[in-house]
Amino acid sequence: MMKLTALLSLMLFLMTAAFFNATSANNVSSPVYQLTINGIIGPATDDYIERALETATLQQAELVVILMDTPGGLDSAMRGIIKNITSSPVPVATYVTPSGARAASAGTYILYASHIAAMSPGTNLGAATPVRIGGISPSDFKKKDKTDNNKDKPVADDNKTTLERKVINDAVAYIRGLAQLRGRNQEWAEKAVREAASLPASDALKKNVIDIVATDRADLLKQIDGREIVIKGQTQKLQTAGLTLIEISPDWRNRFLSVITNPNIAYILMLVGIYGLIFEFSNPGAIVPGTVGAICLLLAMYSFQLLPINYAGMALILLGVALMVGEAFEPSFGILGIGGVIAFVIGSIILIDTEAPGFGIDISVIASFAVTSFIIFTFVVGMAMKARRRPVVSGLEELFGSEAVVLEDFKKTGRVSIHSESWSAHCNTPLRKGQAVKVTGIEGLTLQVEPVTSSKQE
Repeated sequence: MMKLTALLSLMLFLMTAAFFNATSANNVSSPVYQLTINGIIGPATDDYIERALETATLQQAELVVILMDTPGGLDSAMRGIIKNITSSPVPVATYVTPSGARAASAGTYILYASHIAAMSPGTNLGAATPVRIGGISPSDFKKKDKTDNNKDKPVADDNKTTLERKVINDAVAYIRGLAQLRGRNQEWAEKAVREAASLPASDALKKNVIDIVATDRADLLKQIDGREIVIKGQTQKLQTAGLTLIEISPDWRNRFLSVITNPNIAYILMLVGIYGLIFEFSNPGAIVPGTVGAICLLLAMYSFQLLPINYAGMALILLGVALMVGEAFEPSFGILGIGGVIAFVIGSIILIDTEAPGFGIDISVIASFAVTSFIIFTFVVGMAMKARRRPVVSGLEELFGSEAVVLEDFKKTGRVSIHSESWSAHCNTPLRKGQAVKVTGIEGLTLQVEPVTSSKQE
C-alpha cells in the first residue's frame, strides 16, 4: 500500500512539473515581432504588413511592434493596413521612432488604429488631410473668418465642391471611428484632417492622442508590460517584460513588388512593352522584341491595378504613341508627330491619379521618353518603312516586271537575255528574235514572259 501511494505521489509530481514546464515553454515561445514602415506607404507596404501579421498569428506572438517613419502614402494601401491591424488577433503597437521621425498623413490613421500608439521624444504626427489630383490641399479646407476678430480661425469653406466635401467628411468619419475604437482623442483627430494639424510627441500624450512616449524599444516593452487591451471584445493582458524583438524583414517577393509598383518603373515597363510589341508586329519573327514586350506589359498591368491610375491619361499615352507611329508610316510634315508628343506628355503627367508624396512620375522620365519616342518612330521607323517601299535591286524578286530580249525565234519555250544573262523562258504566244518581253513570273529556273507593245529587230 505504501509503495502504491509513493508511486501515485511520484506520478502527480511529474505531471505537475510537466504542466509548469509546458506553461513556461509557451511563455518563452510567444515572441514579439518587429516590423518596419520606413518611407512612403504603398501596395508593397500593405502586402508586407498583411503577411507579417499572418506569420505573427500562426506563431501565437505576444505582440507585434511596427516601427514607423512615414510622410504618408496611398489611401488604398493605408486602409488595407488598418483592416489587417483591426482584424488581427495579435495586438499591434505602432511606435514612431527614431527621434526626428514622423507619422504624417496615412501614418496618423495607422497610429490611431493600433492597439497601442507610441512615439519617441522629438517625433510628430498629424497633417492627415487627404489629397487627390484636382487640387484638394489642406489650405482648401480653411479660410479666414472675416466676421471674427480671430483672423486665423479655420472655418468650413462653403465654396467646396460636393466631391471635395465628400472626401473630407469621409476622412473625418474614418479617423473619428478609429479614435472611438481605441478610446483616443476624437476632436483632435478631426482637427488633423480638417486643418492638417500636427503635434509633437509630448503634446500628443497630454491630449490622449497616443498612449506612450518611450525612449527606445526596450522602454516601450517595459511600459506596456501588464497593460490590458481589448481585442475583438476580449480583454488581454500583455506580458512583455524580458521579451526580445524578432525582426521580420521584407522578403524577395515584397522587395520585387516594391520595385514594380514604383510609378516610374511601372511607366517604363508599360512603354517598353508597347514598343516591343510594335517592333514585333512591324518585323514578324524577330521574337525577342515581342517576348520582352509582352513580359514588360503584363508586369506594368499588374502594377497599375495596384496603383491609382487615371484611364484618360492611359488613353492619351496610347493615342500619342499611335500618332507618332502614324507619322512614321504616313509623313504629315510633323503634324501627327507633334500631336503625338503633346498627347503623350499630357497623358503621362495625369497618369497617376493621386497627389500622395512619392507617387508621381518624374518629369525627366516623361521628357526622356517623349523625345526618344518621337525620334524612334519619326526617323528610325520612318526610314525602315521607306526602305521597305524601295524597289528590289537584287535576287529573283528583282526580275519581276523587268524587260528581256528574245535570243531566238521560238514557240512556247526558248531563250531570252536579261541583265546580260541567258535564261530559259516560256510564253504562250510565238516570239521572234530581238522582240522585247516582260517577266511576269518565275517557275524554278524558267521565266514566264509576255510580249510588250514595242519590239526591235536586230
